[in-house]
Amino acid sequence: MPRSERSPLLLAGLLAGMGAAHFAVPRPFDAIVPRTLPGSPRTWTHASGVAELVLAAGVALPRTRRTASLATAALFVGVFPANVKMAWDWRHRPAPLKAAAVARLPFQVPLVMWARSVAEGARTATTAEGRS
Repeated sequence: MPRSERSPLLLAGLLAGMGAAHFAVPRPFDAIVPRTLPGSPRTWTHASGVAELVLAAGVALPRTRRTASLATAALFVGVFPANVKMAWDWRHRPAPLKAAAVARLPFQVPLVMWARSVAEGARTATTAEGRS
């Protein structure tokens, strides 16, 4: 299977795994929900888990891949404040944990770019199908 065909499935797998983790082990996700958000952290944890599962299905299906990938890029941008909160909250933890929390911040950029690349690939595939 060519890389261009694996990439959407890998992205869908990442989303599905993270979405499932929000339900299997919600406590770490609850801890990084910004306190400024209304409602309980668990509600936000579950809502974001559902969003990731729905997006995983959308990215996996060629028909919805472009829209779901663009929404995935937006989700990756939207969770950035939670990653900032985690980095701040972990500033006094041991160096390896602190480094991991800080490393998550720039990692959002390649995730956004990956989702956009999958969306572009889906757009290109749809355009090519229309010409066939």
